[in-house]
Amino acid sequence: MSGRMGPLGFAGAQPNLRNTCVGWVERREAQHRPHDLLWGLTPDTLPADAPTWAHQIAQAGLPVVVRRTAPEAGRIPVGLRGATRAERLAAWLVPAAVVQQRAPENLRITTGCRDLPVFDTLARVQTLLDDLNLPWGPTGAAGYELASGWPALHAGSDLDLLIRCTAPLPRDQARALLASLQGQALCRLDILLETPLGGVALADWAGDAPRVLLKTTAGPQLVSDPWPEARAA
Repeated sequence: MSGRMGPLGFAGAQPNLRNTCVGWVERREAQHRPHDLLWGLTPDTLPADAPTWAHQIAQAGLPVVVRRTAPEAGRIPVGLRGATRAERLAAWLVPAAVVQQRAPENLRITTGCRDLPVFDTLARVQTLLDDLNLPWGPTGAAGYELASGWPALHAGSDLDLLIRCTAPLPRDQARALLASLQGQALCRLDILLETPLGGVALADWAGDAPRVLLKTTAGPQLVSDPWPEARAA
């Protein structure tokens, strides 16, 4: 990717990310970040009280998603998703068991995607997001279906997106970005800005509240600035 400024004017504030590759890229990373998808969970590693649907997911070899929680030595916090919103289960995965990993920025729509508003929206916003010169990608049900082929979406699904934003994003530019994306959307958008300290909703940062909810590994926190360390540097 080039280092040119995006149309919203803040891509140049992320110099360490200008050469980040996106697309369908197979890779293994030492660090497993929230929203990454991992393959390798087997039924025998599930909690003793795991429900039947969770065993079926593990048996089918479907991926699990890295959870945002306090880390434990030698174990990755992951979550399983079933066919309904109520079917969610927290589990742990040892790093040695991981056989494949895909981050959100490694996922893009393909010609084989189902005809759904979420995928239509993803196609419409892709160029706008690429122009930011920041790593981004789909998470949630859209990311899961793109990565695994498992039909996690339905006609009323939201499009969950993640944008990795290591440098401060001015709030007026956050408002412009949100308005541009919503202007192209055919479904509800849920966009997360991933900062060095955690994740903050773009809609919250684009709002007027003096403090916003930052999702961290230590739990949610109300903060006035999601990038304090970057501003202090």
